[in-house]
Amino acid sequence: MKISLLLLFSLTLGLSSLSAQELAPTLPAPGPPVTPLLPVDKMAEQAQRELFEATERGNTTNSTDAIPVTGGPIVTSSGRKTTFAAPKLEDPAGWPKDSQRKLAVMEVSFGGAIETVMFELFSNETPMTVSNFLDNCETGSYNGLAFHRAIANFIVQTGDPLTADEGARDRWGTGGESKTVPAEIKRAHRKGAVAMGRRNDNVNPSRKSNGYQFYFALGNYGSMDGKYTVFGQVVSGIETLEKISNMPVDSNDCPIARIEIKSIKVIDHKGPLVAKDEDFGDKRKYSKPAAAKGFMERILERVW
Repeated sequence: MKISLLLLFSLTLGLSSLSAQELAPTLPAPGPPVTPLLPVDKMAEQAQRELFEATERGNTTNSTDAIPVTGGPIVTSSGRKTTFAAPKLEDPAGWPKDSQRKLAVMEVSFGGAIETVMFELFSNETPMTVSNFLDNCETGSYNGLAFHRAIANFIVQTGDPLTADEGARDRWGTGGESKTVPAEIKRAHRKGAVAMGRRNDNVNPSRKSNGYQFYFALGNYGSMDGKYTVFGQVVSGIETLEKISNMPVDSNDCPIARIEIKSIKVIDHKGPLVAKDEDFGDKRKYSKPAAAKGFMERILERVW
């Protein structure tokens, strides 16, 4: 009990000193109850999660400044967090043949392999955010950056320029403030939502986005709506992000093993995506459009 209280006190001091650098939601998914059998590092992790949850409950229970978001969610509240029943996602295999979409194809180095995550960008609803994201992709700003935050089945976050340097690990999550983007808060946090990180309301009352950092929501979180700019939606590869969220992390929720973005390519895609297998729902994988494939990929496809 003494160890747990000391850990809780030190974590509280740490959180208060870094509050100005907070760049993402602080509402992790509920973890298992603490038992005396948990090792000390797990007790610290649980104490941190309880602090985050207590803070979020205090900030959202009586919130009156939420901005209406699109998507038609049915909001419900429970003791720990607010969720919503989101409408069923449109199947990318059924996208109309004449439809035009902007699609980001992200290659991630994970577990000794390269895995693909694809997400649609909402250019019409969040034009400034998407334009900034395109600039970052075109200049290669995301290439070689690590995922610096992973909370099991809640969010994974990346895009911090500081993560290019392993020696700066103690400052990961605080970079990217050299530029900001005005808030474009319109979309709800449904599973697979892609949103920009930002500094907290105390130092950023207009809720401007960080110019680089972005995260993926791994559930439907109504309590985060009206607070962060959602600018995209995962259409393939959600299972990869879920695996990342379950990787071992340090006391700052940073994955211990380096998980890295190899590249992000944004293309203008017309028509439906081609399903790679028969899995349904958000677990279905889709083939990369031809415009997103490299020279060697196209050669290998012809050979095989």
